[in-house]
Amino acid sequence: MPKCKKQPVRMCAGCRQLKFKKELLRVVRTPEKGIEIDYTGKKTGRGVYICQQLVCLEKANKGKRLEKALRSSVNKEIYEALRQALVAGISREE
Repeated sequence: MPKCKKQPVRMCAGCRQLKFKKELLRVVRTPEKGIEIDYTGKKTGRGVYICQQLVCLEKANKGKRLEKALRSSVNKEIYEALRQALVAGISREE
């Protein structure tokens, strides 16, 4: 009988719901203190996850949840890049 492989689950910073890691977009604070969007989900650093919905991004922005989770300030350019990625439908590259 084959075993079912567990899929990692993460919490969205916007809606605070648990979802599969592959369904979320990751924002990472690199060891060099830079903030980047991690499309692969494998970059080194402290990460926070966002659903692929603009509503979740707005909630995270309003509550400053990205800043709290990353323990660093997030520029408006990062929010704008996230917004454009969500609108364009760019997700994790498999």
